[in-house]
Order: sequence, then C-alpha cells, then structure tokens
Amino acid sequence: MKYTPRTIAFLCDLIHPPMAPDSRAIQRLHNGQFEKVDPVYKSYNVTAEGALLSNPVSAPNANSSVAFLADRIRFREELSGLTVESFAERVRTVCEEVVQLVPLQLFTAQQVTVRTLINPRHFPDSREFIKAGIFGFGSEMSEFGRDPQLYGMRLVFPPSPGDPNAHALRIESFNSDTRSVFVENQATFGPTVLQNGLAPVEANVHVAYQFVVERALKFLSHFDATQEV
Repeated sequence: MKYTPRTIAFLCDLIHPPMAPDSRAIQRLHNGQFEKVDPVYKSYNVTAEGALLSNPVSAPNANSSVAFLADRIRFREELSGLTVESFAERVRTVCEEVVQLVPLQLFTAQQVTVRTLINPRHFPDSREFIKAGIFGFGSEMSEFGRDPQLYGMRLVFPPSPGDPNAHALRIESFNSDTRSVFVENQATFGPTVLQNGLAPVEANVHVAYQFVVERALKFLSHFDATQEV
C-alpha cells in the first residue's frame, strides 16, 4: 500500500569535540553567502550558546536555522517545506564551508531526526487505527474507565553487525489532526573524518528518511485494512 508522506521536520545534529564557538568565523561564512545569488540563510545572530543563521518563517512553530554550538552544529527545518534532497544537500554544503573557517577534524557522531505524517486508508481516525488496527485492543481499555486521547508505540533498533546505525522510531496518533499518524525516526550514525569528505553526512540524512518511507510505512501498511465486523 502506497502512502503520501507529509514531512513536517528535518533535524540534524553533527556532534564534534567541545570547542569555544567562534561567532566571527560564522559571521564570515554568512557574509560570504551574501556574495551568492541566493544565500542559504538570510539572518545572523549571536546567542548565549553560539552563533545562529536563520531564515524568516511565517507559519506558527516553523523554523529554518543552523546553530553553531560548543559541541555540535544543529540544523533545524520545521514546517519550512524543504525536501529531503534539499535538506541533505544543505547540511553537506554548509558544513563544507564551515570546516574551511573552523578547525574541525572530526564529527564524532551524527543524529538525524525525520518527522512525517500519513493518513491511513481504511481508518478515518488515527487513534482507532493504532488502537484496533495495530494493537487489536477491544474491551480491555475499559479497565481505565476512559479512553486515552493518544495512542502510540516506540521501537528502538540498536546497531547490529549488518546495520551499524541506530534508529529510534515513534508512531503515534496526531493530536493536531486525528486523521493523521505521526511517524518520527531518530537515527544515530558513527564518526565522520572530515579529511575524507562530507558526502557521508548528506547520505546519512537519506538513510534516516528511507528508514521511514521504505520500512516504517511498509510496516504500518500491514495493519491498514478494513476491519471485520
């Protein structure tokens, strides 16, 4: 069964050995971006935690930014409409510029979070889909004396010999729109040695996304069927 995922957030933390944030280097990066036809980020600010590049957003709770902190570079795209291809490329290209200005040799780990929504085909309410379609709950819920307003599960896949990456998967009903199922994958990847190039940090974003669309959604499709009366 095919779904049309509506991705609402991409997050990426590139963790590195602790170092004092160099706001002047990030300002040079920002100034250099304005020499291009279309700079990636329009605004530059310095916070108590480090330098921040960002874009203006209009939707409530939206975010389009990259923060340069003491122990990581943190990309956030929430409700910004960016595709996985554009986000993955942005992570790589911005990091390529950063490592020319900041003495980084290694990312010790990378964490990528993908959040998306889908609509089940045979359940108009995502709570019923998870309650009855996945869990098979019936009268057992009466023990609580009331129905929960959110159903969900969490699955954790640690690294294995066949797959060195970790995935923490959340599947929940979505309070903001009861028709939609919320799916989040938080994927963790190992070190990236920068002298070998930054292609892996781009590829890892795609791996995290593919875990959702090629594995998690196929898993959900097994339960998305007309219920027998």
